Amino acid sequence: MRKSRKLFALCLAAFMALALLAGCGDEPAKGSGTSNAAVDKSSRPKDVQAVVDRGVLRVGVKNVTKGFGYQDPATGEFSGLEVDLANKIAEHLGVKAEFTPVTAATRTALLDSGDIDCVLATFTITDERKKSWDFTTPYYTDHVGVLVQNSSGIKTLADLKGKTVGVSSGSTSAKALVEAMVKAGVIPAESYDAKTFDPATWTSGIKFKQYDDYPAISTALSAGEVDAFCVDKSILAIYNTGDRSYIKEEFAPQNYGIATKKDSGFSKVCDDLVQGWLKDNTIKTLIQKNGLDK
Repeated sequence: MRKSRKLFALCLAAFMALALLAGCGDEPAKGSGTSNAAVDKSSRPKDVQAVVDRGVLRVGVKNVTKGFGYQDPATGEFSGLEVDLANKIAEHLGVKAEFTPVTAATRTALLDSGDIDCVLATFTITDERKKSWDFTTPYYTDHVGVLVQNSSGIKTLADLKGKTVGVSSGSTSAKALVEAMVKAGVIPAESYDAKTFDPATWTSGIKFKQYDDYPAISTALSAGEVDAFCVDKSILAIYNTGDRSYIKEEFAPQNYGIATKKDSGFSKVCDDLVQGWLKDNTIKTLIQKNGLDK
């Protein structure tokens, strides 16, 4: 009887030891769902985690540019390539996208102030802009064009000499047009300095009027306040009515990228996503969906 009790005690001790070891092994191994959640949160950049904690990704988009960013005046719903991309980024983070209408003049100020987390608003990537903000790999490439009234008789860059052109405040369109006119020999090269160029004061061969948004430029063109409307051709398309047409030349390729705060953790997240969507043709599909492949 004594031997039986001793044997039972030994078996019980062994069983408890095994149970203890098994308990230690219950900690999720690396790669399990629980472990990944903990690792993901701890390894996320602070600005990305702030978006996740907030539950909302705040995005600056255009609201009058069909195909890219457009807000239906009746429903308030946003649509377009850039809206679709913003929604996909939000989905990746497990949050909702919240859209703030921006213009070329307001988008960077809202980004700098922290009112929005990123900008998807036909924002052209330039070396100068990259000094102040991060940009992803381009998701779309356009060209600058010029729209005129058919009655104006303006058909080429040369015909624009001495005219007044409407452009959006804060855009690169005026600079691109002057550079194209210099290259075509319409404007003397010695009159142009890329470093000091300012559309507000430029008077050599052409003048500019700056407006806060595209509808205002279109209205000014109809009213005769300006002789031409210059911006990216994909933006001009909505304003190309039957009594208007493009001049012969298109110029200055415009690469659009997602803009984020300089050196932010969110910058890499956005670029990794864009590169992946370019490789698997997700972006190509969205371009086709929004009629931007024509």
